[in-house]
Amino acid sequence: MSLTTSSTTQEFEVVNRIVKYFSGAPNVINSTDWTLRRSAERFAAFTKFGNVAVHSTVKNRSAKVTVYVGSDAVRLKTLNPQQTEIMNNLPNTLALVEEYIKRAPFVRINRMMGNNDEFSPNCNFFVSIQRPEMIRLAYMTWATLFPAKADGELKQHIVYIPEWQETDRQILVFPEISTTIVLGSDYYGESKKGFLRMAMWNAKQKGMLGLHAGSKILKAKGSDGRIRKYGMLIFGMSGTGKTTHTCHTHGLNEKDEGIEILQDDVVFLKKDGSAYGSERGFYLKTEGLDQVTQPIIYKAAISRDAIFENVMIDYEGNLYFEDDTLTSNGRGIMMRDDLSPYISNTINLPSIDNMDGMIVVFITRRHTVVPLAAKLTSEQAAAVFMIGESIETSAGDPKRAGESIREVGTNPFIIGDKSYEGNWFYDFVKRNEGKVHCYQLNTGGLGEIIEKQPNGAKVMKRKVQRVEIPEMSSIIRGIVRGTNTWGKDKYWNLEVPTSVQGMDLSKYDVEKFYDVDNIIKQVSELRCERVAYIEKFNALDKAIINAAKTM
Repeated sequence: MSLTTSSTTQEFEVVNRIVKYFSGAPNVINSTDWTLRRSAERFAAFTKFGNVAVHSTVKNRSAKVTVYVGSDAVRLKTLNPQQTEIMNNLPNTLALVEEYIKRAPFVRINRMMGNNDEFSPNCNFFVSIQRPEMIRLAYMTWATLFPAKADGELKQHIVYIPEWQETDRQILVFPEISTTIVLGSDYYGESKKGFLRMAMWNAKQKGMLGLHAGSKILKAKGSDGRIRKYGMLIFGMSGTGKTTHTCHTHGLNEKDEGIEILQDDVVFLKKDGSAYGSERGFYLKTEGLDQVTQPIIYKAAISRDAIFENVMIDYEGNLYFEDDTLTSNGRGIMMRDDLSPYISNTINLPSIDNMDGMIVVFITRRHTVVPLAAKLTSEQAAAVFMIGESIETSAGDPKRAGESIREVGTNPFIIGDKSYEGNWFYDFVKRNEGKVHCYQLNTGGLGEIIEKQPNGAKVMKRKVQRVEIPEMSSIIRGIVRGTNTWGKDKYWNLEVPTSVQGMDLSKYDVEKFYDVDNIIKQVSELRCERVAYIEKFNALDKAIINAAKTM
């Protein structure tokens, strides 16, 4: 891939020297599985279940100080002032990093993402233990990935220096040489997403599409009594319910029905509908984690092998998932094996031809006039993919939590042309019409009215009728069993459920919350926002843009 400037070439040379230095350097320890856990436990608290609980200084991803360095194919088109300053100072920063790594003690681990013979990147993780407790980052990274193969084809690298001065925090991503440098953050999410971000870029170069989506297999009995097997992809921004519904049975408990959980965060989709998984550990948002409505996740979360990050724990080891004193972005790593008996024996989704079809679900979280569920045409599905609509959560930007956001593919980690991703996805669902069935699900609710105060603050004036997890599971169960009935929505050009077994849809009649003029106004405003957003993508297939205009 051609580079745009000689300075970029020089920056690549420095980064490659940094990575090369770690091979055999006297201040780098290659850590073993056993020593990692033992060392991490020295600096951790323990819950009453015997699992590790740690706390980071930085409580969420540092998106505003993340930059992509390389050719025009990877660079961000617009930069905020902080990113501009980082790019301007980059040569000096890299020079400082190159000198620093020769002095600080580092730990290295080598793992593998994915578990297949075609695309399983080799992941090298280097973390400074100038602050010895930072060994936890190596342990957490080790826990979520697989043992490395000696002949790993694609090598990815992350260099972590948590003690870098906080005022100069920055995440430097070099996609074309598969390296990320994390400076001034001790949040594990930078490691997790660092490797996944690079893998999604590399997968795209091989003709696949990296998706911020969970995957599972569903077996459901239709009205004719026949058991059908579907692959499922579940898209969603962090904190909207992607992991919750990936790790849920949806009440599919008739004879021969059931689920197999594959992945909860990132998969690599191929043209035949198969999808390679990426991780052996799931990184869940623990806010509101409940034993009754999320029993599969809860069981895995209290396993001794689970790892908690920034979750409230008292002196006796009791966990308080609802307590957001420390942060509303409490996290937990749970192992796939602890989801037994609901896990598949593979993390890879079979091709469409090996099943009865594929169900693609886009989770949004809105609290106003968006329907609880909608059945989508191929064009509408591609439009929903591009719009990637939800609300901000504390995982991304705590200061904007609750605000409306849009991310193509509900994926904040796309590198390169986003129109390419939308066109790829549209081509995929269009070529597989009749086999791929797409839906949008709203895990939020109805009834919100937000008023801006003179000081700029926002106040919600009406209680929201929220969608509970069992109710959304009823909708999903009805989709795979084929028992939901559908009809044209009164205000949207969408097919919405008119009946769902086990659910009272009348509670969510939008006219119970707003008068007709208000509904029409909100729908019109939201549609205009979506169109204005999607029209920014000049290379996008016009059929996708037209669908957004008429939904």
